[in-house]
Amino acid sequence: MAIKERMSGNEAVAYAIRQINPDVMPAFPITPSTEIPQMVSTYIANGEVDTEFIPVESEHSAMSACIGSEAAGARTLTATSSAGLALMWEELLLAASNRMPITLALVNRTLSGPININCDHTDGMGARDTGWIQIYAENNQEVYDNMLQAYRIAEHKDVRLPIMICQDGFITSHAVENIELMEDGPVRAFVGEYEPEEYMLNPGKPVSVGPYSVSNYVMEGRKNQLIALQNAKQVILDVAKEYGQISGREYGLFEEYRTADADYIMLLIGSAAGTAKQAADELREEGKKVGVLKLRVFRPFPAEEIAQALKGCKAAAILDRCESYNGHGGPLGAEVLAGLYRSKIYINTTNYIYGLGGRDFTTDEAKAVFLAMEESAAAGRPIEQYQYIGLRTQEVSENG
Repeated sequence: MAIKERMSGNEAVAYAIRQINPDVMPAFPITPSTEIPQMVSTYIANGEVDTEFIPVESEHSAMSACIGSEAAGARTLTATSSAGLALMWEELLLAASNRMPITLALVNRTLSGPININCDHTDGMGARDTGWIQIYAENNQEVYDNMLQAYRIAEHKDVRLPIMICQDGFITSHAVENIELMEDGPVRAFVGEYEPEEYMLNPGKPVSVGPYSVSNYVMEGRKNQLIALQNAKQVILDVAKEYGQISGREYGLFEEYRTADADYIMLLIGSAAGTAKQAADELREEGKKVGVLKLRVFRPFPAEEIAQALKGCKAAAILDRCESYNGHGGPLGAEVLAGLYRSKIYINTTNYIYGLGGRDFTTDEAKAVFLAMEESAAAGRPIEQYQYIGLRTQEVSENG
């Protein structure tokens, strides 16, 4: 039976953690994810879970402790944001290469500089090639549901990789929304107990974790990681289907919103999808055939599936809440274009950068993106590539 509640995104994640009751949580506070370990430690103090909370001196130490506890056979998680994730960088790669199914609640926040504590996807996108699974949420309901599915995905025998459950800092992490929670019993039955096949504290089967790998083995290890990440795609879908049967909420690799007959599609990640959907609804009332493709799973990247979802439209706008500094677009733009090209699907696309450092993204701006695609098609001319949305141009000079 669903429990109707009002919660912030951080509260929703902490509540999911309470229901999962993991073995170990090492964590170090950083805005805007600090509330998650704070709330979990309160659950522990109240005797509601028996999770072992480990206060550490830094985020690097937090992930080091995660690797140690996971290697010992304990179900482990942590939470962080921004520079905290950056400080974990070395350990992120070790966690993935050692095939540790750790869950990390990532509350997305921009990385300096300039110094800023608000939302964009610089942190998560910066870690996109560390070998972790990455799942993003649009709202508080989704981050709760994603958190409950995380261990089923990461611990699957065909995967065994760490996973990031991502949400937009402050926009969802601190905003309160109506949410439907599940009861503890069905959640714990769904998540199940952790039964690692290999772990250091197994007295009957000693293993070595993290040994030096000579040149004869590194490539094979990386290839096995890749195979596991590719396997994760089907596992994510299978787990989502099972979760849908007990929750009534369905998830895939992405969500297609009013795209079936859309001529113009906007593709983006996270909370701004709600703004894009509202803009699409308003333009639909004016007779415009527009739709939104909201990406949920960024790693493994569903390139072929996205290409097929876009093949029937006239043009697509790809919006990145992150700057790659490659001179021609953001990470989502690059991934989508590569997928389209490899699938031999040739449609007009434009890559936009928006929302950096917490800059607002409005329905009027979203509608302007849709209308620009329509006007470009009518005039037979391309849209200017690699635009910034909402940029105060008077503060931008030619020489930077």
